[in-house]
Amino acid sequence: MTCRDNRGTFGAAMKRAMCFAAAGALLLEPMLVPAMAASRPVPAASPSGHLHARPLALGVGKSVVIDLPRDVKDVLVADPKIANAVVRSAQRAYIIGASVGQTNIVFFDAEGQQIAAYDIAVTRDLNGMRAMLKQVLPNSDIRVEGIGPDVVLSGTAASQADSQTAYDIAIRLLDFQSGKAIAEGSKVVNAITVRGRDQVMLKVVVAEVQRNIIKQLGVDLSANMNYGTAVVNFNNTNPFTAHGSALVSGNAATAGFGNSGTPGVPSVQATVRAMESAGVMRTLAEPNLTAISGESANFLAGGEFPIPSGMNCVNGACTPTILFKKFGISLNFTPVVLNEGRISLRVATEVSELSTDNSIQISGTAVPSIRTRRADTTLEIPSGGSMAMAGLIQQQTKQAINGMPGLTRLPILGTLFRSRDYVNNNTELMVLVTPYIVRAVAQKDLSRPDDGFVASSDPQADLLGSINRIYGVPGRNPADRKYRGTYGFITD
Repeated sequence: MTCRDNRGTFGAAMKRAMCFAAAGALLLEPMLVPAMAASRPVPAASPSGHLHARPLALGVGKSVVIDLPRDVKDVLVADPKIANAVVRSAQRAYIIGASVGQTNIVFFDAEGQQIAAYDIAVTRDLNGMRAMLKQVLPNSDIRVEGIGPDVVLSGTAASQADSQTAYDIAIRLLDFQSGKAIAEGSKVVNAITVRGRDQVMLKVVVAEVQRNIIKQLGVDLSANMNYGTAVVNFNNTNPFTAHGSALVSGNAATAGFGNSGTPGVPSVQATVRAMESAGVMRTLAEPNLTAISGESANFLAGGEFPIPSGMNCVNGACTPTILFKKFGISLNFTPVVLNEGRISLRVATEVSELSTDNSIQISGTAVPSIRTRRADTTLEIPSGGSMAMAGLIQQQTKQAINGMPGLTRLPILGTLFRSRDYVNNNTELMVLVTPYIVRAVAQKDLSRPDDGFVASSDPQADLLGSINRIYGVPGRNPADRKYRGTYGFITD
């Protein structure tokens, strides 16, 4: 504003005073505007602490361009360590993610009015991980989300192997991006759901053959001799120690020498014990189990036997505490379907039986030992392929000679003063395992062991000695078959 100096008149003086007053007001306006703006009422804030905050997700080291409706005068960044804002022009700003975390950024104009506000969530850049999972696992629909320093995998996978592969890739990429994932406590949460989890049926054949040969031959001598007033008694009993006991409780043969009934006449009595045993035992089990991929299944064909485990005393009366231990043929397997037709399988099988060898006595109760053969393996096998765990062969030979020292070494006569015990045991065990990927079937496609079974009628059972009329003919209607012929009682 320009004030001209018109001297000499009152009107001119008044105009000059008004002009300077207006010019002073214009000079004071820049200082009054901030004060007036500060005195204006601030609108009510939202729960997040600012107005109209919009969420914005950023990756670490990534930026986003923000176009604003008015010129920016001031920028408020709550935590510059998480994210920062750079203003390059009056109405354009750049927001840059610095580290994982959350903060907010507010933009103000020249009058102090809020232009825009953003809730910033800085997470790891997961676009590369998403692209890698899509490329490696095209048949799976896997979503990747970041929660702070952690990564959550969700969605669906075609198989359990694909789910594990996605988890492994996420771990590797997470370590590659930060280099400090383990030190920072970052982790990957696998919440992937497997579509239509496969079921695996395991067909197992456990076959065992045992051959036992035992030979026992011994002589027991007893003698009674009198020499005047002196009486000499001789008794020699030779035990069987290799097998642990004699095969028979009585004597196989008895021979007496001398006259044991005449006083004063020496008498000698010899007992010959001889027995030979040969036996064979065959064990066969064919269990079939079905389990979901990744789960375990167990099978036991056998039983339990009691063993004392301690004493329970009440008012001075003590009774043994009994526990039961399992024995028999047991099977445990855990299948994991890797892809179509291939199965990773862990199989543990055990064949155990009771034995009198190494048995003990506890509180007057005989506790037998358990003879066990166990196999545990992990392998990868196609559906329908077979795996054999063979070579589980055990051969045991025991031989013992017991008798009187010195006399047992006599040629020929030494046989009268000793016993010989010979034991030979051969055991061979083989386990055949065949896994199949199976699907559910209709009930009409299944058969039962009692299909086609019809019990015999009274005339058939009494007159012909039949137990059943028909058995094991599925698909045939047994009602059509009736007994034909003359039967009944004849009366006069």
